[in-house]
Amino acid sequence: MTLPSDRITAERIAHLAARAGGRAYYVGGCVRDELMGRAVKDLDIEVHALAPDVLWSILEQVGEPTAHGKSFGVYGLRHTGLDIAMPRKERQIGAGHRGFEVDVDPFLGPKEAARRRDFTVNALMKDVLSGEVLDFYGGRQDMASGILRCVDENHFGEDPLRVLRAAQFAARFGFSVEARTVGICSAIDLSQLSRERVEDELKKALLQAEKPSAFFEVLRQMGQLSPWFTEVQSLIGVPQDPIFHPEGDVWVHTMEVLDRAAALRSRAEDPYAFLLLALCHDFGKAVTTEEKNGRIHAYGHETEGLPLVESFLQRLCGEVRVRHYVQDMVPLHMRPNLSAYSKPPVKSTNHLFDEAVSPEDLILFAQADRPVFAGTEVFSGDEAFLRERLRVYRETMSRPFVEGKDLVVAGITPGPAFAELLAFAHKLRLAGIEKESALKQTLAMARKLEKR
Repeated sequence: MTLPSDRITAERIAHLAARAGGRAYYVGGCVRDELMGRAVKDLDIEVHALAPDVLWSILEQVGEPTAHGKSFGVYGLRHTGLDIAMPRKERQIGAGHRGFEVDVDPFLGPKEAARRRDFTVNALMKDVLSGEVLDFYGGRQDMASGILRCVDENHFGEDPLRVLRAAQFAARFGFSVEARTVGICSAIDLSQLSRERVEDELKKALLQAEKPSAFFEVLRQMGQLSPWFTEVQSLIGVPQDPIFHPEGDVWVHTMEVLDRAAALRSRAEDPYAFLLLALCHDFGKAVTTEEKNGRIHAYGHETEGLPLVESFLQRLCGEVRVRHYVQDMVPLHMRPNLSAYSKPPVKSTNHLFDEAVSPEDLILFAQADRPVFAGTEVFSGDEAFLRERLRVYRETMSRPFVEGKDLVVAGITPGPAFAELLAFAHKLRLAGIEKESALKQTLAMARKLEKR
């Protein structure tokens, strides 16, 4: 979130620039977000008509300048959220986002400087001192119409990340992508993008969009789900039993679950991992779905899909913790709703919650993935049952239980069977067996193992 002090600092820079014969503009997302009535997170300033050494001198007068990319004319100020840049032209000379030659040109002029922006809504500029908004490419009209349109068709495709930016902007702002821009995006090769840049756009869509499904729908429209989202693409056209899934194929179901999960993400312990769970939970249906006796089944999809989940996460997700969360929760994703429906013994739900990295999020996900029977949601009201069972599980786990040191005191020497005995004791714990009785049963098991 932009601090008031950052705007004051920006105005100081603008006043000093004006005295030196220059002009400072707010540019990019901060102008767009302000005009849309959205919270402005970062302030980007572009200073025109000043030589680099003059701008540096001005920055030294207002704070501690840093050179983010001095040869690119990009600077910062310590302890602020400001980014300060000079006008520049970019020319593609190689593959990837680093394959650009950048020419800093303080006298390029606002219109030409804005031409390097990706979309018209991001090409708006606002004079820091006067508040005048400069709109050379129809950004305000496109904003009012809810349209994403590229600024310069000849240079838009030089950075392939713009394809993903179009999708995430469409998802976050509820915009549609103009047909010509869709066509341009369709012809761009995304294979040379880095994982980090792709994941960054994915995160923005999953964590900031009201309906993250729009991110994937736009990529589908562009024919750009591959190579980064091939497992998601494989869900298109995979049929489901219409009795349980009248909404349509697995793609449609996954997109609906994703949007329901987005509505719940503020309650999740790990919102990003939670949304990835929603995206990945039914990958296995692409390899297990079949028709038998006139009914469509996907038996074992929750486990058979794990290799696909792992491949997807290895390609896109840089956090081991997040990958572990999703890989742990996918095989469990059906069990909460089944438990809410069948009301099994406490031992069963204790085992379920014990296996889950995040029992709270598993219950929350059950709401997003709630099944439908003949058009009626059956999960309604059953969250209370699962949360009561979670309370029972936690109360059970808070009681004294058999530990390794208890076995040692009882005369059991650690050895090959020790882990097996601890696992047996843990099962007794989940069954609610008091420690004294569990210890006796575990020692009896130890005697049996000795006779093997």
